[in-house]
Amino acid sequence: MECQIDANKVKCPCTYEPCSRKGKCCDCISYHLELDELPACVFPPEVEKTYDRSIARFVEVFANKARGGREG
Repeated sequence: MECQIDANKVKCPCTYEPCSRKGKCCDCISYHLELDELPACVFPPEVEKTYDRSIARFVEVFANKARGGREG
């Protein structure tokens, strides 16, 4: 399977503009996992904009949503 970099870039929600990994999902995931983070695409837009991509933040966001709360 060939990587669809251009198609991936269109869907990529990352707001970090100098990112060299946009559209290269495998590279992005590997990079963030090395930092104990997750990529932008797993966060709601309002959280992604904070650049807090930590696993702890992901758990906090989705635990809150599971309890019916709003995140922001």
